[in-house]
Amino acid sequence: MDIEKKKNRFEVEEFEKLKNIMVKYNCALEIVMTHLNNLNTYYNAFEPVNPIEHIKRRIKSPESIAGKLNKKGLPLTAEIADQTLHDIAGIRIICAYAKNIYEIVEIIKNQADFTVIREKDYLMAPKESGYRSYHLIVELNLGRLFGDQICQVEIQLRTSAMDFWATLEHKVKYKYEGKMPEFLSQELQISAEQIHELDERMYHIHELVDEINEDLI
Repeated sequence: MDIEKKKNRFEVEEFEKLKNIMVKYNCALEIVMTHLNNLNTYYNAFEPVNPIEHIKRRIKSPESIAGKLNKKGLPLTAEIADQTLHDIAGIRIICAYAKNIYEIVEIIKNQADFTVIREKDYLMAPKESGYRSYHLIVELNLGRLFGDQICQVEIQLRTSAMDFWATLEHKVKYKYEGKMPEFLSQELQISAEQIHELDERMYHIHELVDEINEDLI
């Protein structure tokens, strides 16, 4: 275990460089979060229903960054981390319904201050494990203070049920160090399908309630 921990650590000099690099990722997070908080405020003020339940943010720890570089077979340097990892800064948007996710995605794509450079729709095409989510990598200019450096932030969008499933899968994977027993893998796949069906049924109920309310007006 101690050997594994040592493998996932930067040398002192690279660690200091990494700390400086992390400053720009924190600033990039703040910029994107400002846009998303403004969107959240708009929905609360002007729309009857806010499709955003909550927004989470995170910066990868140095150990997590080192672990990912090791997994990719790359040198443990701050520069390599900055150049090759696209998810050092991350934001997760939890939506009420799966249908809302596409609405939020289109809004993000139309933001002038950043550009979507990569997207993966795991809602329409879930992973073999059953994982569902919508992933975007956005790129933004940090301005003159940072010498017009470009920074990337990953945005994941999912429902509460999808988020619960993903958290459980992550815990199971961690427990078995990525070598999950087949029966657990199958249970997670079945649960993922049931969660998908539940999301669809909940949205159907939401639509029925809206129709009933319209008839009562």
